[in-house]
Amino acid sequence: MKASSPILLFDSGVGGLTVLRELRAALPQAPVIYAADFAGLPYGTKSEAQIAARVAGLLGRMSERYKPRLVCIACNTASTIALGMVRDVLEVPIVGTVPAIKPAASITRSGTIGLLGTEATIRQTYVDNLEAEFASDKTLLRLAAPELVEAAEAKLRGDTPDPAIVTQAIERLRNLPGGDAIDTVVLACTHFPLLADELSEALGKDVKLVDGAKGIARRIVTITEAQEFDPDHSDRFVWTGKTEISQGLGDILREHGLREWQRF
Repeated sequence: MKASSPILLFDSGVGGLTVLRELRAALPQAPVIYAADFAGLPYGTKSEAQIAARVAGLLGRMSERYKPRLVCIACNTASTIALGMVRDVLEVPIVGTVPAIKPAASITRSGTIGLLGTEATIRQTYVDNLEAEFASDKTLLRLAAPELVEAAEAKLRGDTPDPAIVTQAIERLRNLPGGDAIDTVVLACTHFPLLADELSEALGKDVKLVDGAKGIARRIVTITEAQEFDPDHSDRFVWTGKTEISQGLGDILREHGLREWQRF
C-alpha cells in the first residue's frame, strides 16, 4: 500500500464533516478524500433499493479512481441500508456509521431514549437489531426529522437555519407517547451534530446528545494502525452533481483541511 493512499469518507452531503473532525483529531497524518453525493441528496426520502444501488455504484467507481486504503460511509442512512452490499463489492476495509444506541443506553437515567434520523434510517431492521441487542430494557422513541438535514446543510453554507425547524422537530419528539421522559437523544444522522447547539437549546440542558463520530474515528485508527502515511499529503473534497461551492461552504471546507476541490 502506498503511503499516499487516502481514507475515503463518503456522505450524501456535508454531514460527514462531523466524522472528519474527529478523524482529524485522532489521525491528523492520514490523507483524506471527502466525497459528497450532492446529486443524490437527500437519501432519507429514497427507497432502500435506490440507496443501495447508488451507494454501491458510486463507491465502486470512486474506489477505482482514488485507490483508498479504507472507505468510511459517514452516513447513517447509507450504512444501515448498503453497508453489507458495499463490503461484498469492494476489497478494502469498510467502516460504517450506525446509530449510537449502545452508548445512549449506557448513560440514560430515565430509560427513555429519543432517536432522531431520516425516514429511511429509523425504519431499518438494522436499527431494530441494535435496539434489541443494547436497549431491550429501555424505551427507544424514533422520529424522522429530514428537515434537519436541510437545516444543517444551510448552516454549513453560512446561512442561519430557521429556529422553528429545530423547535418543531423536538416538539414532535416530545409529543410521542412517553416523550416527556427522554433524557438522552441519539443523533442518527451525521448532519445532526452540526445543529448540536440548536438541538440542546430546544431539548434543555439536562438532555444529553449522543452521536457516533468519535467511535468511528477510533475504529479507523484501529484498522490503520502501523500503516504509513504521506506527511506531505493534500486532502481533497469531491462532489457529484451541478452544485457550486459557495463562499460559506468553501470556508468550512478549508477549516476542515480540504483545500483541493474537484467535481466527480
